Amino acid sequence: MARQSRFHGVSGREKKSRGFTLVELLVALMVMALLAVLSWRGLDGMQRAQTRTQQRADEVLTLQAGLGQWSADLDALLQLPNTTTIDWNGRSLRLVRRSSEPNAAGPLVVAWSLRNVDGTDQWLRWQSPVVRNRAGLTQAWGNAALWAQNPGDEARRAEVALTPLIDWQVFYYRDGAWSNPQSSSATTATAPATGASSVASTDSAIPDGVRLVLTLPPGQALSGVLTRDWIRPTVGGGKS
Repeated sequence: MARQSRFHGVSGREKKSRGFTLVELLVALMVMALLAVLSWRGLDGMQRAQTRTQQRADEVLTLQAGLGQWSADLDALLQLPNTTTIDWNGRSLRLVRRSSEPNAAGPLVVAWSLRNVDGTDQWLRWQSPVVRNRAGLTQAWGNAALWAQNPGDEARRAEVALTPLIDWQVFYYRDGAWSNPQSSSATTATAPATGASSVASTDSAIPDGVRLVLTLPPGQALSGVLTRDWIRPTVGGGKS
């Protein structure tokens, strides 16, 4: 009787230690596959959200850099005798400014414009090399106008795309009021470096303030109308 009891004990242990059935394995595999799919979707969603967040942050930083460069260009405006310092024609703005290089031997010409680039309207900035004489200034001023209208490959290499735009406008602050530089108050100015009188679209004197109005497209980190005012440092107590 003792021997039979021992045999029954061995049979019970063998029955308890048997493996999973095929159905149980399939169910377990299906559960693991479902968990893997759900995990992948969660990670993929997190990755997409992180990518969108980074893209929005890059858009904001790029716009901030562009606005910072805009203010720096205006802060460095250089009034030269018989020279148009700043000119807005409704589509592009040209200006003469001091170079930011400490050992530069002359000024340079900067232009801002809105142009379609690869199917998207972009706010663009162009900068000439440092000019050392009147002839060089005249040529750089003309090159800036050509770049804004119909740039060649060489001119495109000198431009920087800042942000997509729908439209942009510029206003001057003079005599205690903001006005359109293209209004009837525009005066006769002198073409840069030539000394020849010509009818300019803007007053050649540096205005007391410049108002920039950007219309940003939807779908960006920032959209709608953005207004930024610049006040000439000598007028605003050294602040802009």
